[in-house]
Amino acid sequence: MKIARGGVEPLEINWKPFSLEQANQKVGPDHQAWALGDDELDGSLWGLRAGVAAGRQGDDAMRRYLPLLLQARHVDRSDLGDRDLLKRLSAEAELDVARFERDLDDRSTLDEIAESHTYAVEERGVFGTPTFVFENGASAFLKLIKPASPEEANKAFDALMTMMESNLFVGEVKRPQPPWPKGVFD
Repeated sequence: MKIARGGVEPLEINWKPFSLEQANQKVGPDHQAWALGDDELDGSLWGLRAGVAAGRQGDDAMRRYLPLLLQARHVDRSDLGDRDLLKRLSAEAELDVARFERDLDDRSTLDEIAESHTYAVEERGVFGTPTFVFENGASAFLKLIKPASPEEANKAFDALMTMMESNLFVGEVKRPQPPWPKGVFD
């Protein structure tokens, strides 16, 4: 899907589900977070299922739904295991809500998540999100904290995309933590 960026060439993004619940699990090497029953699934897996369900309605549907899902999770700190929330977001995104609900409940969404996650780990070495994979094969994980403004975010994004795609000699950039830089979460 293409994301418009205020006067800049649209960015082509191909979102792929990756389960941090699976990546961070401590049960054992054979545990599969997506194999649990619906009542036992972590909320993050319901969020991934919602993304898959929205994506089944096309790129435009995903472009409308994903920002609402990310806002709910990362800004509002909502529990993505709340299926009523996920359905409400589908209505706000003007999706076909009945179809969204059917797809959300369809366990084949978990198969898509498992396939995407397994490919990312085994073929790309992905361990966290977001991980960017570029057309030239370069990939990079990026951990961000809240920027002070949209302008600051766009400027940093452009610089980081260039660095991650073009400078393959950069192996890791990491700030010591904790604490995060003072005032970042204020």
